[in-house]
Amino acid sequence: MTFLDIFQYGFLLRALAAGSLIAALCAVLGVFLVLRRLSLIGDGLAHVTFGSVALALFLRFQSVYATVAAIPAVLLAALGILRLAERARIYGDAAIGIVSSLGVATGILLASMAGGFNVDLFSYLFGNILSISPFELGQTAVLFVIVCLTVLLCYHDLFAIAFDEELARTSGIRVDRINAVLVLLTALTVVLAMKVVGIMLISALLILPAVTSLQIARGFRTAILLAVLLGVLSVVAGIVISFLANLPAGATIILVNFTLFLVSFGLRKLRK
Repeated sequence: MTFLDIFQYGFLLRALAAGSLIAALCAVLGVFLVLRRLSLIGDGLAHVTFGSVALALFLRFQSVYATVAAIPAVLLAALGILRLAERARIYGDAAIGIVSSLGVATGILLASMAGGFNVDLFSYLFGNILSISPFELGQTAVLFVIVCLTVLLCYHDLFAIAFDEELARTSGIRVDRINAVLVLLTALTVVLAMKVVGIMLISALLILPAVTSLQIARGFRTAILLAVLLGVLSVVAGIVISFLANLPAGATIILVNFTLFLVSFGLRKLRK
């Protein structure tokens, strides 16, 4: 099989399209999350997604609609993390840990009640990008448009909060509202990204392209654009390599991401 033969398969084209859109979303949001030191929120929300999907499958939802059923719970969990950090005076990482452990415990309990882990639940845990349906591709495209428009409209506020939250607050920026928008968009992205790399690896898709671009970019907008480019490149390369070498797609995508990080780290050292 040659490289061009890949484009004859409809499921691969859907995987490439959905994976590229989700990688772009994760890269854009990841830059803001890394600078806000909220990068692990993706991991926490992924665990909540696990519990939500387990509940949807326990209630006999069809697999293709499990992501839709998980969205409300993950959105509430994202807001819950913010409220715990603000009202209960808990540090952000501790709030993420509380919500994350609750999501995992719920998922394990429901899986046990349902008679154990089934194939559908494992596909969400470890990713199955080649099984993305046209419906899920449509979901991803809609979310991509929503996130891009929101970031464009709130760009200056997001930029200010990313570097100095207190200064942004004293400048009249509605910090609480912008924080809520950021975590809600992240929650939606996490729900869709679980089919790309799996619940266990979502945080890497949020963190690695952002951290890689911040190693070598000389400006904030350049960092965002470079993160998008690296994220999309890693997904496309990961899917192609995994298909040709018969490897797990999600894990391959993350390893390509890590390789790009090592290259950028080496370039930064050489530049110094």
